Amino acid sequence: MTYIDYSREPKSDIAFVDMKSFYASVECVQRRLNPLDTSLCVMSRADNSSGLILAASPTFKKVFGKENVGRARDLPFDIVTRKFKPEAFKTKGIRITRDLVAYIEDWAAKTLIVPPRMALYIEENLKIQEIFKNYAPEEDIHPYSIDEGFIDLTKSLNYFVPDQNLSRKTKLDLVSAKIQRDIFRETGIFSTIGMSNANPLLAKLCLDNEAKKTQTMRANWSYEDVESKVWAIGKLTDFWGIGKRTEKRLNKLRIFSVKDLAKANPDRLEKEFGIIGLQLWFHANGVDESKVTKVYKPKSKGLGNSQILPRDYIDQDQIELVLGEMADQVATRIRRLGKRASVVRIYIGYSYKENLRPINAQRTIDPTNASKILKDHVLKLFRDHYFGGAVRSVGLSYDKLVDQDFRTFSFFDDIENIEKMERLDQTIDQIRDAFGFLSIQNGSSLMEGSRAIERSKLIGGHCGGLEGIK
Repeated sequence: MTYIDYSREPKSDIAFVDMKSFYASVECVQRRLNPLDTSLCVMSRADNSSGLILAASPTFKKVFGKENVGRARDLPFDIVTRKFKPEAFKTKGIRITRDLVAYIEDWAAKTLIVPPRMALYIEENLKIQEIFKNYAPEEDIHPYSIDEGFIDLTKSLNYFVPDQNLSRKTKLDLVSAKIQRDIFRETGIFSTIGMSNANPLLAKLCLDNEAKKTQTMRANWSYEDVESKVWAIGKLTDFWGIGKRTEKRLNKLRIFSVKDLAKANPDRLEKEFGIIGLQLWFHANGVDESKVTKVYKPKSKGLGNSQILPRDYIDQDQIELVLGEMADQVATRIRRLGKRASVVRIYIGYSYKENLRPINAQRTIDPTNASKILKDHVLKLFRDHYFGGAVRSVGLSYDKLVDQDFRTFSFFDDIENIEKMERLDQTIDQIRDAFGFLSIQNGSSLMEGSRAIERSKLIGGHCGGLEGIK
């Protein structure tokens, strides 16, 4: 049996801070409502039943049994009329009674459904980042997402709590409590903190599996807690880094729990999964040698964009209009990186009403970053695979990027025309850099079905906005 000597493992004092139901909490605070007892849902297209649930307050989740991701059509009430929808319970085997109908409609009437405001959420996030900087230097802070972040407090614990009679575990709890109070005083938002006097992994696992359930909304896991707490995590998919596909592969190795994973043969895991298998084994034993100060930066293999359409698109011309706009957006981004694309990929997702498999297609092309050429490839790929049906989501990416100095020509290429297109793209990019992406648009952006103008008002990948484009 493999033995891990935890005394030889590195130790850091980590706080992993999570803003409780961040988007929904911000909306509650803006309305001077308590985020913990208000039923509120942040929804795209909050005015009709086709919206996507982006965030929900704790009360909304508890009452309606919904998480942050879902659709308005899945709610047990109509968001326009606020009337009970019996079809929401048909597949659940729940008996519909007068009391149930009254309960749902009463809460539906009290529920606030609001549209997202990404600029506001980013503004509140920046306030929270400034609070973090009061407790640790910037290099010891690692934002994990817009509502979560790691803080390495190893260097600053003794500064904030100089009492030498207190353990580092107690000091970490006292400083974390101060951080919670500062966040609430500045923003009105409640936060949960997973702590560890060992490493970032245990802080994250602690947050997800214990801190959220405590009265103080804080908890601490260290190496001494691995057997009693890490191994006690109920499902493999509740463990950091394990999804359903990995769970199935582990099950084939007769690994059904985190404890099974921790006691498995690491050589066998490495043979099955490669270096990831070995990492999973170490994580199941509470070992994580990563540093908050050393952020992993993945290699960029390509760039893409995707969006969920506001309604079902049935007209092929309108679908192609949206794809063409996205092709131009992403072409602009790869030119800014000084790259050319060698592969074009598209994704077409159908409406849930259709019994059709989504389209995933790609084609290899001669390296280019010309908007017109890339758009032509995207539309050709779409036309080769689309044979009708209501479309609700679209995506595309340009992959296998090469430096823009790399180019290939054939005897059939019109070199003069290609260079003319590239000069035109460069001029358009310069104008857009100076005056905004919408300063130059095709007349088609005014046509029915176009998304260019509306999407220019969105912020951040969460809503599929014009990332990287001014």
